[in-house]
Amino acid sequence: MKRLVIVCWAATMLAHIAGASEPARAEIRGLKPTSIDAALSQPEGLFVFEAASGKSIPVWTYVPEDVDAALAPILIVMHGASRDADRYRDEWRGPAREHGFVVIAPEFGRRDFPSSRAYNLGNVFDKDSRFPNSSKRWSFSVIEPLFDTVLDALGSDQTSYTLYGHSAGSQFVHRFMYFVDAPRAHRYIAANAGWYTMPVADVDFPYGLAGARITTLQIAKALGKDVWILLGDDDTDTQHQSLRRTREAMRQGAHRFARGQAFYAAGKSAAETLGVPFRWRIGVIEGAEHRNDQMADGAARLVVASPR
Repeated sequence: MKRLVIVCWAATMLAHIAGASEPARAEIRGLKPTSIDAALSQPEGLFVFEAASGKSIPVWTYVPEDVDAALAPILIVMHGASRDADRYRDEWRGPAREHGFVVIAPEFGRRDFPSSRAYNLGNVFDKDSRFPNSSKRWSFSVIEPLFDTVLDALGSDQTSYTLYGHSAGSQFVHRFMYFVDAPRAHRYIAANAGWYTMPVADVDFPYGLAGARITTLQIAKALGKDVWILLGDDDTDTQHQSLRRTREAMRQGAHRFARGQAFYAAGKSAAETLGVPFRWRIGVIEGAEHRNDQMADGAARLVVASPR
């Protein structure tokens, strides 16, 4: 098992088919979506969630056989840029069996969410006018009603969930916490994001929050949330094919490991400036590269650990 190291900041300062449509991905696996009740009544399932936007979201599920689904913690997993939620679900099966939680992995396919703006930037702003979209159209707005649907199908007593994302999914997670008002996510786990929306008001969105219509109160609330910034200490490839190299991204660091530390530092500084509580933590998965399976192995205990 990968080892998670809780980092004291003062001491550190420091294949699947990408782009395949939703039905095609299920067909590749030889699977057909079922009802949500049927999907969650077996260890591995697939159902389609109808979002308020009118988009149909395939959702891959895993319920360990030896857990009481009505009592088990719920983990919502956000996939990376390859839009391969089935692989992410599969890579969380072992940790879910070991620690006893349910895995829910929605898939934001390229057919309905064709760009990073539509998926991991939340589809908050129109791509042409730059004006805000209706919140019903946000990719962020899928998560809370999906949680309600899962609760109902499981007959679950859970009142909250953990939201985890890796790579582009990590970008989704840390932006979600700015924009979504009072979600029931009790813990946010952002693993190996390629670049960040910093909690600063003097850098334009999406690299900062200028122009994002986020208030100081919303920033303060985000800084006080139970957030884990998880980093693989071998995720240091400066030439990785999917690493963003814009001028703004490079200012955050030369690689993902450095950029994650810069995000934490920006949060700590913002909290000090605003005089508000800061609850983010940073953790390092030893020996982990830019791989979700390695991060999941090291991060699993955070899903069942008590909220702070």
